[in-house]
Amino acid sequence: MNKLTHVDKQGNPAMVDVSEKQVSVRTARAETRVRLGQEIVDLLQGEEIYTKKGPVFQTAIIAGTQGAKKTADLIPFCHPVGLDDCKIDIKIDGIDAIITCSAKVTAKTGIEMEAITGASVAAITIYDMCKAMSHDIEILSTRLLEKTGGKKDFFKS
Repeated sequence: MNKLTHVDKQGNPAMVDVSEKQVSVRTARAETRVRLGQEIVDLLQGEEIYTKKGPVFQTAIIAGTQGAKKTADLIPFCHPVGLDDCKIDIKIDGIDAIITCSAKVTAKTGIEMEAITGASVAAITIYDMCKAMSHDIEILSTRLLEKTGGKKDFFKS
């Protein structure tokens, strides 16, 4: 079993010391799947859903980007990193919305938690903006699709 990285020798929670790590370009891509249901999908006008609160997907893109930028404020042992790039993409697949967040940074650590947070916050925003029309919306899954830079790369097959 791998040693937990956020626990000190006494078993207490601790931030990882990254002071000796090398700066490198790091990228990550995460995905969240939201089951909208047919009732919500039927409201699509082109590639957007408009509600009294505004355009759902455009708002979710902005919220997801904000979420990625605030990751270190939300996750206790995440190091604050300045995002070099963050893109949120939302596609409809049947009755699901597929949200992808791609993030990039040049730093000693990061960026998968920012990508995961960005995709998750976008999903929560879609739920919030559509809940008046249906409470059957489900946030089904969030997963890391890929990560490059740092010790080792990761690609979900």
